[in-house]
Parts: sequence; structure tokens; C-alpha cells
Amino acid sequence: MTLFGDLTRRKPIDQIEEGGAETALTRTLGLWQLTAIGIGGIIGAGIFSLAGAVAHETAGPAVLISFLVAGVASAAAAFSYAEFAGLIPRAGSAYTYGYAVLGEFTGWAIGWDLLLEYTAIVAVVAIGISGYFNDLLGFLHVHLPNWMAGAPGTEPHGVPEHSYKINLFAALLCLLIAYVLNLGMKSAARFESALVYLKVAIVLLVIVVGVFKIHAGNYSPFFPFGWGGAFTGAATVFFAVFGYDAMSTAAEESKDSRKHMPMAILISLAISMVLYVLACLVLTGMVPYTEINPTAAFSSAFKSVGMNGLGLVIAVGAIVGILTVLFTFMMGATRVWFAMSRDGLLPGWFARTHPTRHVPTRITWILGAGSALIAGFFPIAEAAELTNIGILLAFIVVCAAVIVLRYKRPDLPRQFRTPLMPFVPLVGICFSIWLITFLAWQTWVRFAVWFVLGCVVYFAYGRRRSHLNKTETAKG
Repeated sequence: MTLFGDLTRRKPIDQIEEGGAETALTRTLGLWQLTAIGIGGIIGAGIFSLAGAVAHETAGPAVLISFLVAGVASAAAAFSYAEFAGLIPRAGSAYTYGYAVLGEFTGWAIGWDLLLEYTAIVAVVAIGISGYFNDLLGFLHVHLPNWMAGAPGTEPHGVPEHSYKINLFAALLCLLIAYVLNLGMKSAARFESALVYLKVAIVLLVIVVGVFKIHAGNYSPFFPFGWGGAFTGAATVFFAVFGYDAMSTAAEESKDSRKHMPMAILISLAISMVLYVLACLVLTGMVPYTEINPTAAFSSAFKSVGMNGLGLVIAVGAIVGILTVLFTFMMGATRVWFAMSRDGLLPGWFARTHPTRHVPTRITWILGAGSALIAGFFPIAEAAELTNIGILLAFIVVCAAVIVLRYKRPDLPRQFRTPLMPFVPLVGICFSIWLITFLAWQTWVRFAVWFVLGCVVYFAYGRRRSHLNKTETAKG
């Protein structure tokens, strides 16, 4: 075939296989386990880490607007994900959808980018949890040695920089989640669900108690950084209002993916957005935005109003609850890598699953180590710059693909249909493009470097080793 033909060849939707015994996943997840994984991926960093940082540095009380703007864009894309999840119940999410509808290279590009994005999100969240961990130790009057309390360049003002420094707690968290994922999906999902219930309970506690500590004057000025600050904040918090996309990578492990996956996507996003809005109102109403602690916002806020005991509970709950975000996104990264390897675009050695637990252990440990290195040696701002652009591009691809497939293959059986076609997917595309324009130039540079590296891997290996290429060669 020609180069163009290779780049645009598509996996037939009705012939997408689950793989042989060595690359098989086990269907163990029900609707509420899937929903818990989705909520686990959405609620966490946004409330316990990013809400405070964005309110303090970028948007002020208008952080509420930031979450709403990001939520609208995310909801438009969520409908598209829901349609595909009911149509193609296979591992890989946006990678698999793009491969099946827009062609191999588009699928590869999105999959390759998601590997970096999801791994970086795991690292960012782990760094955020370590901030709450340090805050918790402060409550207990315990102080870690400076060399293990943060990444290089994060020394407090006036403290000399160490020649060696690591955020040890964040790095160990990444390895812990890799270990949990390797226990098998059934056991790991139980762990995830228990932590999600605890996390939601703590968020509700924050809202119910915090509403009585709100001072209306703290909402003024509502836009201290202007509308531009609110929109910049939306681009920053965008990865806090998805998670369902990473959850959809587990479609091959759902008992009834065609029915349950679309429902889980929409339910998890709806619950999460309500909690986000209420939590932002409480945080910015309790404390002037200039006094919000950007690393441990809620525990510090309650401490500032004399509720030290509740601040301690929140710090403990944040540490435990945000673990679910690490779980969801590390799982997502492993399933994308698994799907790409099973399709031949990356070495098939990675796609082999454990003989009894039926999970891709090799991939999981590699990603656990990679995220641990990022979490250990990068400040949170630099690690966060690795995220968002790839997710936004994935949303664009999925929204475009659902439009293309609806008109090219209207006969396919769809358990869920995106409403107001093509308006809703187009809203998702436009919002995603718009939010991309607010990202820092450093984000584009890192993305470009990773994309070029991906092109080298694809043309040197994936294009020739692709299973579709072998099939076409055999036919020819």
C-alpha cells in the first residue's frame, strides 16, 4: 500500500477482537464499580489540589467559572465517549475509537500522547497528595527532612537548595498504585470503590460544615484576574473534570460494557460536577483568595477558622481519597499501552497478561516507575505542564470521530446515541480548541518533542509491525 493508505487504514469495528489467552482481560466490573472508577478519576486533584492553586494564583473566586467552563467542554465530549463506549467495548478508549474511525496514524498519535498525559497526571496527583501529607505532619508537629519533602527547586524561602532532593512520598505512592493494579482488576476495583465512598463522604462533610463559615465579602472581587484569568483557570483545571475517558479504557473488563459503560460515564461526570461547584463556593467563601493555601487548600482553610480537628480529618481524607485518581489514570495508561501493543504498534511482549490475575503486569510496573520518577523529581507546576494538551486533542478526535461514524455507518447498533448530533460533538471540539489556546508555550514544546519521538517509533516500528499491515501483506 501507499504511505497514505498505511496511515489511514482502519480496524473494522465489527472485527475488533479481544485477543488470545496471553493477551486477554477478565470481565469483572459492574455498573457501580465502573461509576466509582469514573468518580475516582474525576474528583480528587481538582478539589483537593488544583482548586486552591487556581483560586490563589489565576482566577480568584471565579475558579467556580473555571470549573463550569471546563465542565461544559467535558460534558460535550462525554456524550461522544458514551456513544463509542456502547459501540466498541474494547480496551484503549480514544486510541481504539480513533483507530477504528479515522485511521491508524490518528489512533497511534492519540494513544502515544495519552501514555504521557495519563502518566503525568498520576505524577501531578501524587505530588498534590504529598502536599496534604506534609500538611498532616504539620498538624502532628512532625517535619520531614528537607531532602525528602519535595522535588528539586521546591525549597521554602530562605532554605538552601540541596544537591540531592526528592519528593519521596509522591514517588512511593505511584509504586503503591502499580502494586494494587497488579493484584488483579477485581481486587483493585474493590480497593478503588472503598476509597471513592470515603472520598465522597469527606467532600460532602467539607461542603456541609464549610457553608456555615462562608463570608460573602470573600467573593468580592469575583474576577480579580479578569475573565481571562477564569478562562486560563479552565484550561488548567480541565484534567480535573475528566476521568471517565480513562475509565472507558477498562471497557474490556466490564461485565456488560455496551450497556453499563455509557451510563457510568454520564453518572460519574454529573455527580462530580455538582460536588466541584459546591466545594469551590465553600472554599472561596471561607477564605479570601489571597490567603488560600495552594497545596492544601481545604485543610488549611478549616484550620484558619479554628477548626483544626476537621482540617486534620480533611488532610487524612485527601491523602486516602486522591489515591483513587492515581488508580484511574494509571489504569487508563496501562490499558492504552496494552491495546497498542496487542495491535502490533508496540512490541507484543508488553501485551502479555499475568496467567492468573489477567492484568498487564509488565506495563503497569513500567508506568509505575515512570510516574514515580516524574513525581519525585519535578515540581507540580512543571509536571502539570505535561498534561492537558493531549487530553484536549483526544477529545477533539473522539468528538470528530463520532460525527464521521454516525454518518458513514448509521446502521451500527448503538446502545447510546449522542444527542443533538452534530451540535454537541461540535461544541466539544470548539471548546477543546479554545482551551488549548490558553495553554503555556512550554506545554506545546513538550508536546511537540513527545510527538516527534512518537513519529520516530511509529515509522521505525509500528507501521511495519501493525497487525493490519501483516493482514494486508498476507492478502496481497
